[in-house]
Amino acid sequence: MVLQMGSPAPSIKVKEWLRGEPLANFQPGKVYIVEFWATWCELCVAEMLELMRLQEKYKGGGLEVVCVAADEDAPTAVEARTKLDAWLTEKCSNLNYRIAFDYTGEMKKLWREPSFSVGIPTSFVVDRDGHIAFVGHPSQLDEVLPKVLNGSWRISDKAKAADTERIATSEPMAREQALKQPIDDRFWAAVKLEDWKTALWAIEEGIALMPDDINFRLAHAHLLLHKIQDMWTGLPVMRQLVSDAIDKNSEDWMVSALDQLFHPANDHSRLPPAERFAMGKELSEHILALNPPPGDSPKFRSYPAVARYYHENGNNDRAIELVELALKSLDRPEPIPEELKEHLLPDLLQALANYRGGKVCYGALCAVPQNKLPGGAKVRPGEKNT
Repeated sequence: MVLQMGSPAPSIKVKEWLRGEPLANFQPGKVYIVEFWATWCELCVAEMLELMRLQEKYKGGGLEVVCVAADEDAPTAVEARTKLDAWLTEKCSNLNYRIAFDYTGEMKKLWREPSFSVGIPTSFVVDRDGHIAFVGHPSQLDEVLPKVLNGSWRISDKAKAADTERIATSEPMAREQALKQPIDDRFWAAVKLEDWKTALWAIEEGIALMPDDINFRLAHAHLLLHKIQDMWTGLPVMRQLVSDAIDKNSEDWMVSALDQLFHPANDHSRLPPAERFAMGKELSEHILALNPPPGDSPKFRSYPAVARYYHENGNNDRAIELVELALKSLDRPEPIPEELKEHLLPDLLQALANYRGGKVCYGALCAVPQNKLPGGAKVRPGEKNT
């Protein structure tokens, strides 16, 4: 049965509550936000502060926020819980709402799978009568929540149209995710054992099933070039990835391809230098044409990748200019969440210090040159959406 606006809210089935009192049942007359999140999800972390603000603002109107951590990355439930508890103690010591921990998958089965919610963060709003009023991204709560609280949301044409559109968009994605999950499971089991050939077989099965999936395509190139180091097979795969990224005119695809060629976490010593730099030049020029320096589009995602190409190619002044533009874009008219800025700043400052050959600062945060650029590139097929 599809979980949609007007459906009775599922139960909260969790065994552990890390913050706040356990919630056994939804109380009539109260409105609840049930939020799915994880510590590795940058957008989730930013939204946690927003939820604190909403809880404080609307507590007099009967709002209760419940965050469910059901996607922590750890080999065992004990390790996941320990990691999560330590993170909450360090980062969110003044939380004003409940935190539930679920490692069994029960909450996903009850809430996210029936609603076709494949990614996080995801917010569910439960109305005063115990029925679902909203399913979607928490960024929409500022508009939706006041109307749920005053009882006008579920009866509005806008709410009905939004939920219909959500299901139409999300259902195919959820079905695709269900097809990918067994492949992802085999892949990660092989990666854990460093069994690269088995990992490659899983990814090739994924590509046969979904030839246009960016995560499968990136993992394919990464395994061949950087794990198995089969240049004979890997170079044609890399060439095709570059060609497809440019044909799609997709910044995400092009930056991801560029990272395979120039990210310092990867060993590029076996790649033919002339071809590597030729592909890097083509990708960089297309990225800058798609997102030119004078434009208002954010630069912090793509410009550091392009800067690495120019730095290695000997154009250090251009690399410095691009990183400076990336830093500047952090303070654009539509500011990014502070948590995301804090995550991006260290690597950007470190890159700038390396290129300039001297100490650089941004506010109270400073960096000095190091022999290697910071950061680690990870190719994650079936990456959890954020």
